[in-house]
Amino acid sequence: MLRRALLGLFGAFPIWLWVFNGSKWNFWARMTAGAGLLGSYALLSRPALRKQWPVAKDVLPGMLSAGGLYVIFQIGDRMARRVMPSGKEDIAEIYALRTLAPRAITAALLITVIGPSEELFWRGLVQEAFMQRVGRWPGTAASALTYGGVHLVTGNATLMGAATTAGAYWGIEYAMSPVLGPLLVSHIIWDVWIFLIQPTPTGASR
Repeated sequence: MLRRALLGLFGAFPIWLWVFNGSKWNFWARMTAGAGLLGSYALLSRPALRKQWPVAKDVLPGMLSAGGLYVIFQIGDRMARRVMPSGKEDIAEIYALRTLAPRAITAALLITVIGPSEELFWRGLVQEAFMQRVGRWPGTAASALTYGGVHLVTGNATLMGAATTAGAYWGIEYAMSPVLGPLLVSHIIWDVWIFLIQPTPTGASR
């Protein structure tokens, strides 16, 4: 599995480079295609993932997980604006992406493809492979750092930090209970909430 995970990572960097450095008008189409490719690769590489879809009992833990991450980002938003010289601008740039397509379309893409695909690839394939190879917590750390590191291609330091934080948060949950159902719910709710419903303060001001 590790070899397949590493091959996937080899492809993730150019995919993310393509997603975040193309024309703004079709960003969400590229994001959907890129995330979908990674998610599909994870399903092909680890067929057991096809059985790890959310069920009713995963909804509440997923909601609580998303809420906890939102609290962390409320704090992180304020810290980024104070500590990083370009923090406010970086965050505003991230939230500007939500204006590039109608909200209903963006929500549908986040729910059906983007959120689930990221969990399938980063936790279901990459983190699982790392944990099997080097152990639960070293594998979790390596996965979170890799998830943040792939965002280096965006040129947005705050986004890279945010991705590392989210990757570590979901990664710890997966390390404690290696099932994807609650994490899929959490990631979907988080994406829709933070982009379309209630952004952190900097994003809300735009």
